[in-house]
Formats: sequence, C-alpha cells, structure tokens
Amino acid sequence: VSVKNAIDGYTLRFENRGKKADSVKLAIDEKQRELHKGQDRVRLLEDLEKNMEGYFGAVKAVMKESGRGALRGIYGPVSQLITVKDKYSAAIETALGAAVQNIVVDNETDAKRAMGFLKEHRAGRATFLPITAIKGRVLSEQGLDDQYGFVSIASDLVSYDNKYSEIIRWLLGRTAVAEDIDSAIAIAKKYSYRFRIVTLDGQVINAGGSMTGGSMKKKENTYFGRRKEIADLYAREAEGEKALALCRTRRKEQEAHCDALAEEVSRERE
Repeated sequence: VSVKNAIDGYTLRFENRGKKADSVKLAIDEKQRELHKGQDRVRLLEDLEKNMEGYFGAVKAVMKESGRGALRGIYGPVSQLITVKDKYSAAIETALGAAVQNIVVDNETDAKRAMGFLKEHRAGRATFLPITAIKGRVLSEQGLDDQYGFVSIASDLVSYDNKYSEIIRWLLGRTAVAEDIDSAIAIAKKYSYRFRIVTLDGQVINAGGSMTGGSMKKKENTYFGRRKEIADLYAREAEGEKALALCRTRRKEQEAHCDALAEEVSRERE
C-alpha cells in the first residue's frame, strides 16, 4: 500500500509539473508571436523611413543624390535633424509646417549646387537652409514665462546638434507653445497678437490673430511619430526577449523536475 501511495503521490506531482510546463510553453509561444509581430512592424516602418515616405519628391531626389556622394554639404531635412518628446511632437510638427522638409546644408554654394541639380533634372523644388547664412531670433516678451498655460518657446522643446542652433531658432524661436487653445487665446490677446502660438494638440493662433486648427494626422503618419514608434518597438522587443529568455529558463526547470519525478516513479515500481 505504501508503495502504491508513493507512486500515486509522485504521479500527481508529475502531472502537476507537466501542467506547469505546458502553461510555460504556451507563454513562450505567445511571447514569440508578439515578438514576430513587433519585428514585422519595425521592418515596415523602417522601410517607410528609408524610402522617405511622405516627403516631397525634390527632397527625396536631393537626399538620394547626396547618398551617392554627388552632392556635398547636405545634412538632411529638418525632421531628421531634431528629436522631440512625444508630448510636444504635435506642437512642434505644427509649428514647423512645411519647413519640416526644408533641407539643411553647409553653405550657400551647397544649396546652389543642389538647386541646380533639381533644375537640371526637373525634379521639383525644395527649400534649403545654409548654416552659414541663417541667423535666428528668439522671443523675449516680458512676463511671457509667467502666463497661465504657457509651456515654452518652441525652439526649447527640441534637441539637436549645436551646429544647427541658428536654424532651429530661426524656425521655432519666435513661436510660443501653450497647453490648450484657451490659454493660447488669452496669451495672444495680452500680447496683441504679435507672435504665433501653437498648442500641445496642434491648434494655432497666428501673428495678427488668424487661427488654424482641427484634427491631426495619426501619430504613426507623422515625421516624428514614425521614428518614435520605431524606438518604442525596439525597446519593447528588448523587454520581450528578456521575458522570453525567462520563460525558457522556467520551462527547462519544469522539464528537469518532470524528469526527476519520472525516475522516482520508475524506482518505486521496481
């Protein structure tokens, strides 16, 4: 009887361990599916970035020619030279408008050469920003920092290499960012509509008082949103790999327990 009880006990423990091993295997399969799905999404987004999906044909043409080494002094469109936190991306992309595709170049000669290329190949038009020519200005309105709902000057909400500082100030230094449209209206009135204000959700009060607003594009279809999603997916992939490795370790442990219990059952039956 004691032998039978021992065998029954080992068998029950073996079955429980088996069930745990099966659940770990299911977790591994799920993690693998999630990883593959994320990797497919990354490949899609990186292809869109590589092909400069959403950019003007002239911008693509210049960047392609620069990549071949045929055009010198080309740093790239503004969108690729700055980074911005997710909470500010709608405001900054709105503040830049079409200038997000302006191409930063080293000097006027480089701009002239690129414009000549576009003209010769009838590849369209583009705007170039020579570092040696652009000089920026920043808003300095008294008491602006203390206004309710004021967030910052737009140029202070982006990160970039110091060599682009004048260009960034020229593009964004005279645009204020407010939390919402009510705050923006109040600030605009106080300062007699002297400068442009953009809200965190992308609404605009232009200098002079005109207003622009409505719905925004989905984040994955924006210049900054696409890059942000790629970075997030890589981060999630790293976390997923760690979780998968942990699941595989646990599965080996469960399998080792099952093997040990199977040996115990065999010995008791002998």
